[in-house]
Amino acid sequence: MPLIDKYGRKITYLRISITDRCNLRCRYCMPAGGIKLIPHERIMRYEEIRDFVEVAVELGINKVRITGGEPLVRRGVVELVRMLAQIHRIEDLSMTTNGILLSKYAEELADAGLMRVNISLDTLDPERYHYITRVGNLNDVLEGIKAAENAGLSPIKINCVIDKSPNEPDAQMVKRFAEEHNYRVRFIPKMDIENGKFSIVIGGIGGNCPICNRIRLTSDGFVKPCLFSDIKFDARKLGYRRAIELAVENKPEKGTISKSNKFYNIGG
Repeated sequence: MPLIDKYGRKITYLRISITDRCNLRCRYCMPAGGIKLIPHERIMRYEEIRDFVEVAVELGINKVRITGGEPLVRRGVVELVRMLAQIHRIEDLSMTTNGILLSKYAEELADAGLMRVNISLDTLDPERYHYITRVGNLNDVLEGIKAAENAGLSPIKINCVIDKSPNEPDAQMVKRFAEEHNYRVRFIPKMDIENGKFSIVIGGIGGNCPICNRIRLTSDGFVKPCLFSDIKFDARKLGYRRAIELAVENKPEKGTISKSNKFYNIGG
């Protein structure tokens, strides 16, 4: 039986946050001094994630995205991709990354079975990029994007966070860059999780509640039906199948607010 919530939405998409750690400090995402990290012993092991995904696929999930924090900072991530790629009936296995380490891992990720990547890029101005991320080097991202293209991780999608409009100068730079290289760009309006402020992604379907088909697995093992909600179910205590079923049964009609979710620990 497919996973269908009480509003008739068929749930087929699982986002997996594998770490709350990140090598950037983007101003709209994380405090300058970093965050209080989840203790290592609470982070789901790769074998646990694989077993969870196997159950999710049995229930009807066919699209899986690996997120963070920044997933490429977690040791052994290529092996996790290999584990997940061996699960039958996953039709779309992807990753969202800031691209900083992608030049190092792109070929290995593709060989392991990753199909495509979404890469965060908010400007093509090196100084602006360093300002937004506090510590980042734009060239690292550009090299990562090229490495992903060379490795066949396509289509490459560029995630660009905007203040109010895709007509902003930084967003237009990113748009031109994407068009020149045949990448797909998605403009993501800045969100306020605690106050329930979000909009539909321009060029994507994120934030479109009536057709939302996703659930999330946090790095410490909770299944969440909605980013803009504090509803969550402990997969370790309840069992993977029951936690997934409860998340789908309790998926809200639309996002409201969340006092516990943060972008750095939920994977966006």
